Amino acid sequence: MDSSTLLYAALLASALLFLLVSAAAARRGKKNLPPGPAGFPLVGSLPSLDPELHAYFARLAARYGPIFSIRLGSKLGVVVSSPALAREVLRDQDLLFSGRDVPDAARSISYGGGQNIVWNPVGPKWRLLRRACVREMLSPAGMDAVRGLRSREFRATLAHLHRQAVAEGGAVPVDVGAQMFLTVMNVITGTLWGGTIGAEEERAAVGKEFRHLVAEITEMLGAPNVSDFFPALARFDLQGIRGKSDELKERFNQMFARIIEKRVSKQDGEATPAPDFLEYMLKLEKEGGDGKAEFTMTNVKALLMDMVVGGTETTSNTVEWAMAELMRQPRLLGKVREELDAVVGRDAVVEEAHLPRLRYLHAVIKETLRLHPALPLMVPHCNSADATVAGYLVPAGARVFVNVWAIMRDPAVWKDPAEFIPERFLGDDGDGGGSRSSWDFNGGGELEYLPFGSGRRICAGIAMADRMSSYSLAMLLQAFDWELPPGHRLDLAERFGIVMKKATPLVAVPTPRLSSPHLYSAA
Repeated sequence: MDSSTLLYAALLASALLFLLVSAAAARRGKKNLPPGPAGFPLVGSLPSLDPELHAYFARLAARYGPIFSIRLGSKLGVVVSSPALAREVLRDQDLLFSGRDVPDAARSISYGGGQNIVWNPVGPKWRLLRRACVREMLSPAGMDAVRGLRSREFRATLAHLHRQAVAEGGAVPVDVGAQMFLTVMNVITGTLWGGTIGAEEERAAVGKEFRHLVAEITEMLGAPNVSDFFPALARFDLQGIRGKSDELKERFNQMFARIIEKRVSKQDGEATPAPDFLEYMLKLEKEGGDGKAEFTMTNVKALLMDMVVGGTETTSNTVEWAMAELMRQPRLLGKVREELDAVVGRDAVVEEAHLPRLRYLHAVIKETLRLHPALPLMVPHCNSADATVAGYLVPAGARVFVNVWAIMRDPAVWKDPAEFIPERFLGDDGDGGGSRSSWDFNGGGELEYLPFGSGRRICAGIAMADRMSSYSLAMLLQAFDWELPPGHRLDLAERFGIVMKKATPLVAVPTPRLSSPHLYSAA
């Protein structure tokens, strides 16, 4: 052999040795990963994904165990589906798993991925943003400050539904989810920027535009995106999701800019608006932050986006699910009505002050969130360094899903888990799972019930969501009887997304049940 032949042979041998060593290392590393489907070269399990991802992951957990790994393109996903492992991730190793693997659409919608609460990494800026929201808007004092606003908006909805019920030519069917979305939207936007939007017609137009935008945004956030599975291809935006998300963000941006401009001009003029969250944020922006983190006009807009997108569909969907479940079981609906008649009667309109005494209605809301959590896989977590869960390696940067939908339907924890049984939260039905009457939305010690997550990343708006969903359901059921339009049937099929919806909207016909038409007048 001449020298060149020997050189080529040596290079080939070195390359083969490198490949063998790399393959062996990969096998060794893979042995320590959670079990899971093998998938295909390059694309992993992408071709076999079921659009109903929460149910698909639950089926995989039944096969591979409460923790499994799944290759999604070049990304590794790790899914946990038991209370004990949820506790490991969300409580025991909370800080390690508190990061976010930001989807491409979310990076656009959230003004770069580091400007709002949901997608911001835990740190001084995230703490400033969360503290601002919780202290000024979502605390008991903050919510009590706008109690009158909520009452006015709910009475306005009551009057609108009454007009639908007594319309000429017969009662008009109501899209329950759409109607409650507009009510919740009006409450949230009123809380955010108060009377900045003046006329009723203008507010209605803004609410309608927001509804379409929120629906499109949640669809973009939940859509499978090549840019997320193969980040190296993100700059090409092969599906156009980033471009669409940029358009949606710009439409929101223009609306926020108009609202902020109106508020600033009012502050500079004669009329001083009543204190609200926007005023607080503009003051914080003018001060530049809290000394530990900067607060900019982009943060103002990003937080407005958080509140509008995060607090509307989730609440209205919960009310729609609760109505559908109760209409499917008239016996349970009757129990809610009996309680409402005992606490409020038919000669008055239900108010927030009645809510603490509506024990069974609260159990209905809790059971609704158990069966139909607003975010079935929550917002995925991402660990900042290699971690060990249940003895398995979770490599740094993995996308970690906590399947709360599966956890709250676990037959090892819940008796008859697929059945809608509000009594399980009253502690008086002997369901074999122990009393849950004292459980709040934080999941209890073992994280068997966690519709809003847990740990640092737990939803900041739990109290607002609870109050709004309870008030909405109480109003709908105390003031009206409901039935399906002729030819319609009740469908409880789910449509998966980052926010889970009913596959078929609930449309029902209201019939007034209060003692006097005057009770339906707007306040």
